[in-house]
Amino acid sequence: MPIRHPASTRDERVPGSPADRPDARAGRNMFGANMFGGPSAGSGATVDRRTALRLAGGATAGVLTLGAATGCSDEPVYLPDPLAAQEAAARADAAAASAAIALAPQRQAALNTISAQRTEHADALRTEIDRVIGVYGDGTTPVHRTREPNSPAAGASPAPAVPGSAVPPTVPPTVEQLREQLTRSQRSSADLARTQSGYRAGLLASISAACAAQTGVLLA
Repeated sequence: MPIRHPASTRDERVPGSPADRPDARAGRNMFGANMFGGPSAGSGATVDRRTALRLAGGATAGVLTLGAATGCSDEPVYLPDPLAAQEAAARADAAAASAAIALAPQRQAALNTISAQRTEHADALRTEIDRVIGVYGDGTTPVHRTREPNSPAAGASPAPAVPGSAVPPTVPPTVEQLREQLTRSQRSSADLARTQSGYRAGLLASISAACAAQTGVLLA
């Protein structure tokens, strides 16, 4: 009967062969890098996790950016405050009164008074507009997108582009032209006062009365 030797539990390799060397069996050098060109299992998993994290971060940033853009586009656009056109007209009247001095220097005192009064009217209107919009705790005003206010009555000087700024008329008006412009402002303020209530109605009524005094007394 043939004799059967027990199977060897030791890996049968030829001593001294490349496969029998410890560094070959490990497949990587002392620093953990694969010596035969391919990535080791551990390093490959690490790269995959990092790639996944980068992709996830990029996707999150994209979602946030999209959300911000959507939020901006969804901001409501309010109708212009009815006092905005009155403010623009007041600043245009003030600029016109100052410019009229060039053609009527003998009326400089009266024209300066009209310019100062109409500037005060514009500032009071702007204060009321800002009060309605409100302010944050740090004193800044919120973004309040509105449509462009209606232009002043026909023949009046153009409205200022920035609240609080005055745009002088291209050509200095005559005293008669300024009187007509102030008359339009007086009627416009009176008409709007009838549609308002409380402080706003009183403010517009007082402005209308002041314009009437300017045309009837200062420019008489």
